[in-house]
Amino acid sequence: MTDAELAKTFLTIGEEYERYRPGFPDEIAAAVAPERMRHILDLAAGTGKFTERLVSRADRVVAVDPSEPMLAELRRKLPEVSALIGTAEAIPLPDAGFELVTVAQAYHWFDPEPASREIRRVLTPTGRLALIWNAPDPRCAWDSDAYRIAHPRPESESASAEPATVLPRWDVPGFTQVDSIRFPWSEQITRSDYLSRWMTVSTFLAADERERSELVRRVEGVLDDHPDTRGRHVLQLPQVTDALLYEQTA
Repeated sequence: MTDAELAKTFLTIGEEYERYRPGFPDEIAAAVAPERMRHILDLAAGTGKFTERLVSRADRVVAVDPSEPMLAELRRKLPEVSALIGTAEAIPLPDAGFELVTVAQAYHWFDPEPASREIRRVLTPTGRLALIWNAPDPRCAWDSDAYRIAHPRPESESASAEPATVLPRWDVPGFTQVDSIRFPWSEQITRSDYLSRWMTVSTFLAADERERSELVRRVEGVLDDHPDTRGRHVLQLPQVTDALLYEQTA
């Protein structure tokens, strides 16, 4: 299945994503928006997991996402945010209106060239782009094992299936990376909610019932086998959040 087809799996979920996906540390929002701004755009905002960290950091925050179920959750919890249907490749906003565009947990789904042109179009001349991802802490063996089940790769690409031990680098057309931040953190999550979280991941959403059951069985096997999770109802889950900061090239 192509990346474009996997991306479309998110168009039909909203409540589940809001309930089970992790949020983002406020420290990351403070790093990408250290001073109050006039206008921030959260692109591919989903249910507002990162948007909610931005509302106190700007006079106006706008959220854009292609999924109406996702935006319904965002509007419910963040009524002060302008929430618009749109894509990174066709942003429904005028030119040069934002000092910062943030993209949390989504840039890997974009078509880079048209998305970058659109992001540059809506940014002010000195505006910045921030790409943010939550990721498994590579020091957590059991979560890393589950990650490899959820994100399989051909054997020839097996290294890319490993949780990153260093910050990722993304070449974004028309932008130059100027900074990177990694923030380790941890959350408590029940075993049931941890399994439900994987059900909001594209490979699980795209699988048929038999394939999905097999994926869940394999993740359950990881939890049953590892000493840090075996027999436990509540799990301590280490994570890292990475932020990559970009300026526009001349």
